[in-house]
Amino acid sequence: MNRVSPHRGLPPCLKASAVPAAAAPLLQTPLHKLHVELGARMVPFAGYDMPVQYPTGLMAEHHHTRKAAGLFDVSHMGQLRLVGPDAPAAFETLMPVDVIDLGVGKQRYGLLLNDEGGIIDDLMFVNRGHDLFVIVNGACKAGDIAHIQARIGSRCEVIPLPDRALLALQGPLAVDVLQRLVPGVEKLIFMTGSPFPWHGADLFLTRSGYTGEDGFEISLPGDRADQFVRTLLAQPEVMPIGLGARNSLRLEAGLCLYGNDIDTTTTPVEAGLNWAMQKVRRNGGARAGGFPGAARVLAQLDGSEPLTRKRVGLIAQEWVPVRENVELQNTSGEVIGKTSSGLIGPSANKPIAIGYVTPEHAALGTPVVAMVRGKPVPMEVSAMPFVPNRYFRG
Repeated sequence: MNRVSPHRGLPPCLKASAVPAAAAPLLQTPLHKLHVELGARMVPFAGYDMPVQYPTGLMAEHHHTRKAAGLFDVSHMGQLRLVGPDAPAAFETLMPVDVIDLGVGKQRYGLLLNDEGGIIDDLMFVNRGHDLFVIVNGACKAGDIAHIQARIGSRCEVIPLPDRALLALQGPLAVDVLQRLVPGVEKLIFMTGSPFPWHGADLFLTRSGYTGEDGFEISLPGDRADQFVRTLLAQPEVMPIGLGARNSLRLEAGLCLYGNDIDTTTTPVEAGLNWAMQKVRRNGGARAGGFPGAARVLAQLDGSEPLTRKRVGLIAQEWVPVRENVELQNTSGEVIGKTSSGLIGPSANKPIAIGYVTPEHAALGTPVVAMVRGKPVPMEVSAMPFVPNRYFRG
């Protein structure tokens, strides 16, 4: 068994979870008993009792996902439907994202914003023709659903799906495994989705995930999740993966973790998420603006409001892990920002981090210094992802 502490290199919410919660009893996903049966180390996360790692350990789980197929229980996340002919137009008023023009069967990354342009949550949504299927972060789901209901509930039905489980099967062999059980999934390409039957259960699959690897997210009835997961785990390529490896995989992929790398004080432009805001919603576009915080976000996009910070990738030049909330300085010792996530990347095989720095220090190759427990650790601004993405685009 891997003896490395499961809390090293995890986001603060996971490390804090080692402390017993004094609040309400933890919720359980439909797969809770199976996690315990498999010997998972369970921790509180987003109000749920969740597996942080299994007996093989975080490193083995990480590498297995990169070379074969890793199975994640992400049923703590929120699933909901937006129903009605006005749903796309209504949902578009909440985000700087093109919802109206998204084709049937297509998936898109979205950002709920507050009136100051800060990020309430990041999410994924699919146009299924008869509805919009939306997945939000577990820790944010109650607030997200309330926000959506309050803002657009008069224009469309907002229907939470608490009885659905959610799985992620990630890795280069995920498609080989899944097409044995659900023929036809191999026809999906990155950021598309479709319904599929499985022994009387209605599945909805998207070819997406949050590891940088090819793979799928699978929504299914909660009362069928245990049976489906046991069938997947019986496949030789599949290993169960916990929250620890999920975090290291997404960080190597350069993907934001809500609450660490983005939050309500961060705008999409500061976070480098310009690619998520299509031209039709920007100044000069056919449906420019009209979302919360639009004046500020659009001004940052066109440069009329200068940025004070930018999200960047960072690589340490010494073998020293640089965690979150570490002060960053320039080479003259002036404070220029701080890290938001960081660990030694198992596949990158080097200490990597995401952080925010002043714009004049955001260029690739810029030397910066991280102050780790009072010791200066040289770092360099790096491109992301730290490990090449392997999405299947057809």
